[in-house]
Amino acid sequence: MQIKSIIKNNIIVAHLTSNEVIINDLQSAMDTIMNVEYQAKTKNIAISKDLISKDFFILSSGLAGEILQKIVNYHFRIAIYGDYSNYKSKPLKDFIYESNKGQDIFFVDNLEIAINKLTA
Repeated sequence: MQIKSIIKNNIIVAHLTSNEVIINDLQSAMDTIMNVEYQAKTKNIAISKDLISKDFFILSSGLAGEILQKIVNYHFRIAIYGDYSNYKSKPLKDFIYESNKGQDIFFVDNLEIAINKLTA
């Protein structure tokens, strides 16, 4: 995993990149956010949906709820970017819609929008 700090409006966003999935379960998510805080000195994370386990996007697995609850509890903010057009699940679409109305969790189309959401 590589962490690149992006600064906009005097706010640091950690952009995570990798050649493989880095968030597979709650423990790997916790390890990731703690590495971000330690290395990038921020609680704002931009990550491609491709770096997160596909189970995350199956709401019945409970993985998304577990991970996102911890992110909020630890006062992190996350923008997960990518193409969501292939997802047909109404509960997932509703979850994405409701998340995007808040201030901590965003599902967006690309990195630029992710950075804008986290630095607004």
